[in-house]
Amino acid sequence: MSDDDSLCIASWNINGIRAAHKKGLGRWLGRCGADIVALQETRAELDQIPQTLRKPRRWKAHYVSAERKGYSGVGILSKTPADEHITSLGKPEFDSEGRVLMARFGKLTVVSGYFPNGNGKQRDNSRVPYKLRFYRRLFRVLDEEMRAGGRIVVLGDYNTAHEEIDLARPKQNRGTSGFLPEERRAFAQLLKAGWVDTFRALNPDVQGRYTWWSQRFGVRAKNVGWRLDYALASPGAAEYLRDARIHAAVMGSDHCPIDVVLDRRVLD
Repeated sequence: MSDDDSLCIASWNINGIRAAHKKGLGRWLGRCGADIVALQETRAELDQIPQTLRKPRRWKAHYVSAERKGYSGVGILSKTPADEHITSLGKPEFDSEGRVLMARFGKLTVVSGYFPNGNGKQRDNSRVPYKLRFYRRLFRVLDEEMRAGGRIVVLGDYNTAHEEIDLARPKQNRGTSGFLPEERRAFAQLLKAGWVDTFRALNPDVQGRYTWWSQRFGVRAKNVGWRLDYALASPGAAEYLRDARIHAAVMGSDHCPIDVVLDRRVLD
């Protein structure tokens, strides 16, 4: 819950906005305490989104869909209107999949990103090169602003567990997309460039905190999961960091929500 001098930004891969609507996404929005909410994997055209989520009470909502129906898609909902929305990375191979939405609120830029999975149709890691190009392109677009001291938070499903501490069974998954060496290196390069993994910055040694679980029976109950969802902050935004949390008890998707709490002066 945010207070008068803090700003709470939540993020959730909802695994289909129509399904999430039936599972109580609207009720969660009403009680999550966030000022801004980034959604990923909406998997719907605008006219397919339930009215109560397309134009929710007390929220301003903006969505981006993929060209392919029922695939990908992101959104940002906010209690106050954004000054600007940006939906393009300037590359058709990425823009066609509806994976990025950027919104500016004063001096803060909030990005909702649904990073590609490296699995191809045959679960053969054939999409890993595309995934790595997406990583490079998004953060190249943000690089100049970040290096100039810009305040940016990039939230979403990164589809990568960075370190062994970020998944329950690292040894068994070394050949699995999401924990491949090249994917982990790409994530590490972001941190080396100055981006801050907000949850890990505040919880450096905490284990067993995951954001995604297989939908196979009993997996989530046993907490055999992965931390795939992150809020990466630019150094300019990280100065205002107060808290970063994982809400594993919230159901309704195979992912759970995360949030980050900043000093509200980040907007000024």
